[in-house]
Amino acid sequence: MVGYGPEDSNFVLELTYNYGIGDYPRGNDLLGIEVASSEAMQAARDLNWTPMRELSSGGGVELEAPGGYPFQLKEGDRSSNNGDPVRKVTLASTSLEKSMLFWKDTLGMQEAKSATTSAKCLTFGPGQAQLELYQIDSPVDHSKAFGRIAFSIPRQSLPDIQCTVKERWGEAAILTPLVALDTPGKATVEVVILADPDGHEICFVGDEAFRELSQVDPAAEKLLQEAMEADKSKEWFSKKGIPKPTA
Repeated sequence: MVGYGPEDSNFVLELTYNYGIGDYPRGNDLLGIEVASSEAMQAARDLNWTPMRELSSGGGVELEAPGGYPFQLKEGDRSSNNGDPVRKVTLASTSLEKSMLFWKDTLGMQEAKSATTSAKCLTFGPGQAQLELYQIDSPVDHSKAFGRIAFSIPRQSLPDIQCTVKERWGEAAILTPLVALDTPGKATVEVVILADPDGHEICFVGDEAFRELSQVDPAAEKLLQEAMEADKSKEWFSKKGIPKPTA
């Protein structure tokens, strides 16, 4: 888990690495993650990050992270948005009308100001990262590198969300019915995983247990570094004379 602060108050990303996989083909489902950080912009330029291109509207630059994930960096600091530089996540939509019926009318997100008629911005509250749904003309392709977006809500609301989505969108919109997930030595969290009309996965997790599970681990950086240094999978495949396979 990586972010600009604790998971309780910041938008964070979960990165998953599989030792035996060399590449995950990307689709067109994730269109970007916008970060307002002058510091990050300068760091990208100092590193001469490639690929990187200047954005034509609103200033800033667009980077491609390892794996092909697009990030848009703009000028900004931590004085707004509750101190979190992550401003929005943009997902592709084949029908803004259907998407709004799902995200706004069914899930209860609030519509925010959008910069273009081709997109709709939504949020669960002020000071939080926004979800932007952007109209595209081709089908949404999740390919193999797809992920899901997660929100924590009061545990008692989970059954109601599952019931409402099932009634309005059918059984197919419930990917994982409400279930308790055990984490050895840590809190047991309850989740329900849904799919919107374009197949974007959404996980709702019970907030009370999630807050216990999402505490910052002071040893996280050290443990990550040790795990990366101990990873010999590249050497193993090299000795076999074969590349890591594509997912």
